[in-house]
Amino acid sequence: MVQVSCNFAICCLFALVSLSANADPGQSPEGTRPNIILVMSDDQGWGQTGYNGHPYLKTPNLDAMAANGLRFDRFYAAASTCTPTRASIMTGRLPGRTGAGAIGARLNLQERTIAQALKGAGYRTGHFGKWHLNGVSGNGMPVLQEDQLHPGHFGFDTWVSVTNYFDLDPLMGRNGKSELIEGESSEIIVLEALEFIEEEPGDPFFAVIWYGSPHFPFRASEEDVAPFLAQGLEGKHADQLGELVALDRSVGMLREGLRALGVAENTLIWYCGDNGGLKEDPDSGGIFQGHKGSLYEGGIRVPGIIEWPAAVEPAITDFPVSTMDIMPTLVDLLELPSDSQLGVVDGESIVDLLHGKEPARSHGIPFLAKGSALIEGKYKLRNISSGRNPEWHLYDLEADPGETTDIAAQNPERVTRMVAELEEFTASVEESRLGKDYPEGRIVGVEPRRKTFWSEIPAYQKRFNTFEKLKPGWERPTPRAEQLKVREERKSKNSE
Repeated sequence: MVQVSCNFAICCLFALVSLSANADPGQSPEGTRPNIILVMSDDQGWGQTGYNGHPYLKTPNLDAMAANGLRFDRFYAAASTCTPTRASIMTGRLPGRTGAGAIGARLNLQERTIAQALKGAGYRTGHFGKWHLNGVSGNGMPVLQEDQLHPGHFGFDTWVSVTNYFDLDPLMGRNGKSELIEGESSEIIVLEALEFIEEEPGDPFFAVIWYGSPHFPFRASEEDVAPFLAQGLEGKHADQLGELVALDRSVGMLREGLRALGVAENTLIWYCGDNGGLKEDPDSGGIFQGHKGSLYEGGIRVPGIIEWPAAVEPAITDFPVSTMDIMPTLVDLLELPSDSQLGVVDGESIVDLLHGKEPARSHGIPFLAKGSALIEGKYKLRNISSGRNPEWHLYDLEADPGETTDIAAQNPERVTRMVAELEEFTASVEESRLGKDYPEGRIVGVEPRRKTFWSEIPAYQKRFNTFEKLKPGWERPTPRAEQLKVREERKSKNSE
């Protein structure tokens, strides 16, 4: 068992300072490749930052990061739910191509990931936090060594990971071995990442920090919730914001830790959310309508920041960027081999944006999970029909960020062209689902399948005794069949 706390974090940072006493945090060697950290929150809406004007939540560390880096006012998750967006970051591709096009789905082993590409380029690679690309659903549990889709199979040298969302005192999988780590979840994974970074000074590193906050079930510390209770907020609303307070504090720990290690100057941190915010906070979407699960802006537009002191000047951009652009940008930036990615990639490099220039997109940004939409500059095409016959609406996001006025009738040529482009993407994704993008021309290895609840997986059932010993008071889960039976009985009773 490992325990972390704020006091431990402070001690850790002082230790890092002493270990890096000979390093000059203000200098980075000319021509060296940057260290890279991808940081992602879980269900944080565009409006849930101080710099985007949330009425209650203060995020001083994210605000400082945004002020010191490149702030994206139009940063998009590739999907309105978490698993697909994670797949897009790992691959640079539309989630539907990868096997992980829905919540809890599985990433195909034949995908080529950014972790594999960077490992091949000499980077040390580590994953810390939520994984959710292995087809395991339910609350977050340790990612196991026998899992055929654990992070190690996708290019990570080391990992301290959980299957899904996690909060206080989580059970985690350290390279497949179950371990209880006591503390606040956001702080835990940042400290784990800092220890990984410090292990081999001088070697370039790639770290993925994927938070479990502010996802349900909203378990924040009393200290972090107290300010919101004092402002009259209650229950899940206050707890969700409390989780974001801790998350923001951990961002400060990360930035301070990098400075202490002398690597902050030449470390590129790319921060974003995995999808829109939740209804428990009415202000999660800011000025936009919609929440997680929706293709309204509030369901897909998320916070986005790149901080890289050695190379990126502070700026704010409204150029539309997607999580699918992360891998192509890093491959371009580092001049990695062309075969680092598969032949069909939907994201595009935005390296020019890092140098203060506006990139040119060769196509729009498509969304094909839980509906369909296409963003092209200031225009957004969206199918608002849930049936077989699409009903296309067009919005001018510059003039109408709330998506209240359909202008399709006034722009028939644009609508026709954008619909044709989206249909081309759709047809291409259907080919990809069959494995046509892979060298084998088909899906091999672990076949994609529907999500499975962890409590129904034999490897977890064998460890119930272990979990009870690691975490006293841990309760064995109710069998899934019994859960479904209770749910059906409740529905039947409510309909009477």
